[in-house]
Amino acid sequence: MLVLLPPSETKANGGDGPPLDLSALAHPDLTETRRAVVSALVDLADDVPSSLRLLGLSERRTDEVERNAALLGSPTMPGLLRYTGVLYDALDVGSLTESERARADERLAVGSALFGLVRGTDRIPAYRLSAGNSLPNLGTLRGVWRPVLEPLLSAREDLVVDLRSGAYTALARVPEALTVRVLTETQDGQRSVVSHHNKAHKGELARALARVPQEPRDVEDVITVAKDSGLRVERESEHQLCIVVPAA
Repeated sequence: MLVLLPPSETKANGGDGPPLDLSALAHPDLTETRRAVVSALVDLADDVPSSLRLLGLSERRTDEVERNAALLGSPTMPGLLRYTGVLYDALDVGSLTESERARADERLAVGSALFGLVRGTDRIPAYRLSAGNSLPNLGTLRGVWRPVLEPLLSAREDLVVDLRSGAYTALARVPEALTVRVLTETQDGQRSVVSHHNKAHKGELARALARVPQEPRDVEDVITVAKDSGLRVERESEHQLCIVVPAA
């Protein structure tokens, strides 16, 4: 099973690992594309105004450009610790047991605008780049990643649970993947889509899928794991589940 997570705009600072080594990351078929995107992002950082404009940042966020400028020499840490925010707070890999963490590293991966795919043990630096950005001489990241990342993911024969957001889904479509959406339900049964806080519930699902000793192999297994963890889950179609939470 592979659980695809969205990245986060926010990243943890620092790290205790050596500088980025692209050849040491999982999925070596992505190395040349990773090298091209990393190089373009570092070069862009030489031009702060252009970096702010192309990355969609305010003038107060020059620190993010500085991160990109130092990307090749910055300390690294495992990907599942680098990303922060609502989903990763709910995932809470730091509280997993040793065996659960090993399963998380094996089963979870982060869709990344910079690296394409980040596995749990991949050591990466802090950076700023989003799926909707474009880079000089490369164009849109969708155009860069889709030709190499989509075949890699589509070739998998095991279960793929896709928890990515729309922009990251566009980097590589996985037609047979199981997708999940989150709805709130009022006392009278009316439902509406959850926006920001859907990440927390997806993080809870990812945590449950990482912790369970027996690896889920089909949709029914995922439903069972989710319900056992306390989530209310419904199957909406062959390839889509819905997590239902009470409206506030």
